[in-house]
Amino acid sequence: MKTIPIRYIADTHQQQITDGRFSIRSISDVLKGKDLIHDLHKHDFYFILAVEQGTGVHEIDFVSYDVQDGAIFILRPGQVHQLRLKADCTGYLLEFDNSFYQPKNSITEQQWRKATGRNYCQVEEIRFKRLHTYLTNSLNELTLKQEGYNEAIKANMDLFFIEFVRQSQNPKQPSAGITTYIQERYEQLLRLLEANITDVKSVSEYAKLLNLSLYQLNAITKASVGKTTAELINEQIILEAKRYLLATPNQIKDIAWHLGYEDTSYFIRFFKNHTGQSPDAFRKNFK
Repeated sequence: MKTIPIRYIADTHQQQITDGRFSIRSISDVLKGKDLIHDLHKHDFYFILAVEQGTGVHEIDFVSYDVQDGAIFILRPGQVHQLRLKADCTGYLLEFDNSFYQPKNSITEQQWRKATGRNYCQVEEIRFKRLHTYLTNSLNELTLKQEGYNEAIKANMDLFFIEFVRQSQNPKQPSAGITTYIQERYEQLLRLLEANITDVKSVSEYAKLLNLSLYQLNAITKASVGKTTAELINEQIILEAKRYLLATPNQIKDIAWHLGYEDTSYFIRFFKNHTGQSPDAFRKNFK
């Protein structure tokens, strides 16, 4: 069973620190005057692409976005993506792991969780300049390495995520009228699904992990996105299946086994019922 290709923060780019990995580079330094083409892969770190100017295509978990001026993309560890950038793109590429940056303050943590739940945002020019400034400050701090530079970088990241959330609009996110409690529990569920979907597929198990009743958990998902918890579980299973179908050459039976299905025929029927095509057809037809 082959795994999805994983990219790591290169030793030549990351900051050598004891409390995690961090890297920030200008996009022009990454491109070096050439087009960039990255095929399907995933990361074991957070990935932020802030495009000041330029064009390309960025596909994240099989949703395709046009790269254009003022585009910002945020990927969580484990998400599958492929990226095409034209040689004249400018902006920043930021990479880090949880050991380096994970806010402890409840307010900044809430903003960070909101931001990392949104893969894409098109930002108006004035707002982008503000975000660009926080990234420029972070690069300068990393370059100069003056006293307290790690904390200065994290402070600029706090501000970046706060501003990003102000600009982000994502219809899949919780509605504006719901409580902070519902929003936080919904986001916790999404992270549990990402981390456990190959082993845990029961609504009752996720309710137990969140210390909620089945009724409470379904009420939270209904209020957030108008779906039951079972529907969200099925969507996550299909997403994981698509990741392996397109990013690896594994046989269908091996992918089914990886997802916890001993009966390959049942997995094929499940996939077809939710996508309208068999796993093999999806793999052959996807472009």
